[in-house]
Amino acid sequence: MDSKLIETLDKLNREHSLELEEYQLLIENINPDLMKRAAEYAVKYQEQFYGKKVFVRGLVEFTNYCKNDCYYCGIRRGNRECERYRLRKDDIIACANEGYQLGFRTVVLQGGEDYTYSDEDICEIIKGIKQSHPDMVITLSIGERERSSYEAYYEAGARRFLLRHETASSELYDKLHPEEMSFEHRMNCLRELKDIGYQVGAGFMVQSPGQTAADLAKDLKFIEEFKPDMCGIGPFISHKDTPFAKEESGTMEMTLFLLSLLRIIYPQMLIPATTALGTIDPKGREKGILAGANVLMPNLSPTSVRKMYTLYDNKICTGEEAAECIACLKGRVSSIGYEVVTDAGNRAGFIEKR
Repeated sequence: MDSKLIETLDKLNREHSLELEEYQLLIENINPDLMKRAAEYAVKYQEQFYGKKVFVRGLVEFTNYCKNDCYYCGIRRGNRECERYRLRKDDIIACANEGYQLGFRTVVLQGGEDYTYSDEDICEIIKGIKQSHPDMVITLSIGERERSSYEAYYEAGARRFLLRHETASSELYDKLHPEEMSFEHRMNCLRELKDIGYQVGAGFMVQSPGQTAADLAKDLKFIEEFKPDMCGIGPFISHKDTPFAKEESGTMEMTLFLLSLLRIIYPQMLIPATTALGTIDPKGREKGILAGANVLMPNLSPTSVRKMYTLYDNKICTGEEAAECIACLKGRVSSIGYEVVTDAGNRAGFIEKR
């Protein structure tokens, strides 16, 4: 293997930081040996901060209505083929309660940007869950809101927020989103969430249409500088009812390599092995864990709506993706030498603001 590549990767392992062009060099020269070396470094950090633990979060996809028209997303506003649904407040709380009985201590409430749910509604759902289960950690993944809304949810008891930035390149962001969406606003939301005191999750698509190695290098640099508590990445997967229907999907190799680099960049970060990884490869999530990931997010949504939350084609949404099959998930994780744990699983070293 090229000594320059080894030197660059070793520098990242020592300093947890590279220049943009050094990140780009690694991305442009991905190869099996480089991937193996990166995964070895990543797993050392994973074990240093988390041992062999893999945390699970129960996912409730409570609405697939969205005001946005992102060009890559199956639940985009303009998709007339999408069968829409909204869960009632009581049903959302019931999903969380069921998750608690199954052993989950973290629930992720995820949906499109659907303003039919007012801030008051969201706060009622949070309080309803916390009332029955004070020890359950609530994560929201509901997109861009005003700071006052984020503050209200925090006050109500939410403690984590996932908001994927999708790309750290403003030029690429503009190619993936309609004009009314703003890269700066998305990034500002992330900064505000961190400032309020949330454990914040960012994340990006791998090999989205038009993405270059230089764009991916910007993503790695952004994660290095912003230091989110969690970073979720997955390969771009096309959806038949979007403008990007014919675009090529991202690869498992590049996703796993970047996942390892993320663990080296910020060793304490929580990194999920995403559903998208499991969609492009039956063993995708196991491979993700072996590359440095330590979080899984099985589905707690009612089975009747799981197939409707289709951000991309062929998404796995039954069987082991479902939370009820936690035993299967535990089996798969233990087969690679790791252990599923159901505790809340904060980012190593995280101190909550009072």
